[in-house]
Amino acid sequence: MPIDKKNENQNNAQKKLKFLFVSIEGLIGDLAWQVRKEGHTVKYFIQEQSQKDVCDGFLEKCDDWRSEVNWADVIVFDDIGFGTVADKLRKQGKLVVGGSAYGDKLEDDREFGQEEMKKLGMSAIPNYNFTDFDSAINFLSKNPGRYVLKPSGRAQNEKELLFVGNEEDGRDVIQVLELYKKNWGKKIKFFQLQKYVSGVEVAIGAFFNGNDFILPININFEHKRLFPGNIGPSTGEMGTTMFWSKPNGLFAATLEKMRGKLRESGYVGYFDINTITNAKGIYPLEVTARFGYPHISIAMEGVVSPWGEFLHAIASGQNYELKTNRGFQVGVVIAVPPFPFKDPSAFKKYSEDATIIFKKPNYEGLHLCDVKLVENDWRLAGNSGYALIATGSGQTMDEASKQVYSRVANILIPNMFYRTDIGAKWLPDSDRLQTWGYLY
Repeated sequence: MPIDKKNENQNNAQKKLKFLFVSIEGLIGDLAWQVRKEGHTVKYFIQEQSQKDVCDGFLEKCDDWRSEVNWADVIVFDDIGFGTVADKLRKQGKLVVGGSAYGDKLEDDREFGQEEMKKLGMSAIPNYNFTDFDSAINFLSKNPGRYVLKPSGRAQNEKELLFVGNEEDGRDVIQVLELYKKNWGKKIKFFQLQKYVSGVEVAIGAFFNGNDFILPININFEHKRLFPGNIGPSTGEMGTTMFWSKPNGLFAATLEKMRGKLRESGYVGYFDINTITNAKGIYPLEVTARFGYPHISIAMEGVVSPWGEFLHAIASGQNYELKTNRGFQVGVVIAVPPFPFKDPSAFKKYSEDATIIFKKPNYEGLHLCDVKLVENDWRLAGNSGYALIATGSGQTMDEASKQVYSRVANILIPNMFYRTDIGAKWLPDSDRLQTWGYLY
């Protein structure tokens, strides 16, 4: 059962802790920096060699995270792939935020994730899993229709490989499969064809403390395409709108059904289910069993509670009253070439070591991505081109959007780009969700 220790939480507000953040690609630096600014001691490990300089100057780094385990009061993992070691460390008595082996499998194995959600009573979109392109092409020839092509396993991190078909007979998906067979046959070992369902794409997330979900929940809307108007290749994400809410119909149909399984697995961290929702039902698309990016930075715009205190509390299995602002939060990704593609030579030519210029000395609402601090200048680091996240908030979505774009306007990076329409679809989407009764 959850441990309710309000007095201990109050004491922790004064207690300074030691945090070890462990990352594959340097994604969690912004949260680590926030915890450091709250007065805690932070060490940061990045596994990927090309990303090693991310957050240099902002955070103390370490070369071997395992040698720091005994030093740390709290260990934070930022991605799937750490679930087994996280489970092991918890059994040894360490306080860990960041998934479980079960959570890793939910996200990494699309077929397993869909089956688990179906067993728990969630509505399922028909989907078909393949390990070779010829079988998939043959299937589409015999079962024409509109489908979404989704790589599985580690290939699903290559968001530009996801393809949403537009043709009712599936001809365009067949063409893409032929292309992928020729060019990416060795990269894509597993993939899924999912029947296309129209509706509002909305995600429901919350933090889990090993025993139960911490309220409030988070309702968020991802903007994955590169260009305004939802055009272009699918990226990790170009921006997100969100608000914090008491449990509602979306939560009851998704996360609430996962509570027992997550408790059984010892999961600790943020957990999110992305869905397509329409008048007929709520259909889970995929699980995010980890922090989301840029989600966590945008969430920081709306959370009032100290992050160090909160991470320690959920790692300890404590109940916690997470305090959040009313209204809405909007986040915009500011990127440079070669994002969203991986091309180290293009990064070196157009973006390496570029200085980020602030027209006015105002850093409010700005969040670190692939950035380092050199002689008091913010400069681009790594080689991905994923530079900054700007966030804004307001009592209405329009107010939040105006604030975030005013903050974007204060930034100047050579060759920078971003979407100008994050939040533009809020009114029609929210009207439909309210009409269908899911936001109550």
